[in-house]
Amino acid sequence: MRKTHDHEHSSGRHLRVGEAIRHALVEIFADGHFRDPELRDVSITVTEARTTPDLRNVTVFVMPLGGQGRDAIVAALNREAHWLRGEVTRAVRLKFAPRLRFAADETFDAADRVTALLHDPRVARDLAPPPRERPRSARRRRG
Repeated sequence: MRKTHDHEHSSGRHLRVGEAIRHALVEIFADGHFRDPELRDVSITVTEARTTPDLRNVTVFVMPLGGQGRDAIVAALNREAHWLRGEVTRAVRLKFAPRLRFAADETFDAADRVTALLHDPRVARDLAPPPRERPRSARRRRG
């Protein structure tokens, strides 16, 4: 008989496992023992590790410091994914070793686009408070 899953508990577990994997990768990246020369002497920020419902696949969102060479770094990490999978498995005790896939974190680009839009003079004009109407003086009519 198959167990039914409570989605509330499983989604909380996804978050916990994803965060544990993210922390493990941060530690691994801090050590910097990569075989790929493109990953040596590069500071990489791990912003999120998103798991699938079965916890067997993880998409890891990364950003190199300063955003320089982002695509090359992501490609190099995906080449090292098998080795990193073994390192993560040793660091985080899971029933199955999750398959890692690395992707560039696009949220920084989206934030830059929003900031640029907010500084656009046309948008700033719309965001500015409306001009205050001059209060009408309480003039009395003579009559």
